[in-house]
Amino acid sequence: MAKVAITCNGSEPGNVFPPFILGSSAVASGDELVLFFIPGGAPALVKGKMETMKVKGLPDLVELYEGVRELGGRILVCELALDAKDLKKEDFREGVEIVGATTFLNEIKDATITFSF
Repeated sequence: MAKVAITCNGSEPGNVFPPFILGSSAVASGDELVLFFIPGGAPALVKGKMETMKVKGLPDLVELYEGVRELGGRILVCELALDAKDLKKEDFREGVEIVGATTFLNEIKDATITFSF
């Protein structure tokens, strides 16, 4: 089993789909997954935002999100995003964890696969 760490620093579909497509593939294969959305990517995890992201030929983003969660993947948002993007904890989808960068780095020290989008 591998540990996969993926960061996302954009809230456009080109930044958001790859972490969830690769992440869902990783957890479906039995790997441990940590997705970390830094301030630029955090708005993608606001309630209702994923429902507006549709890209022809790509899977449904909400289904990918739910699949990642159901299979034990962790979805983290950097706490700096709250002030930087004027967001509150309750603005985010169910299952999102708000953490500091130090927590994320400690979580992924033993990651064997990393990606950044």
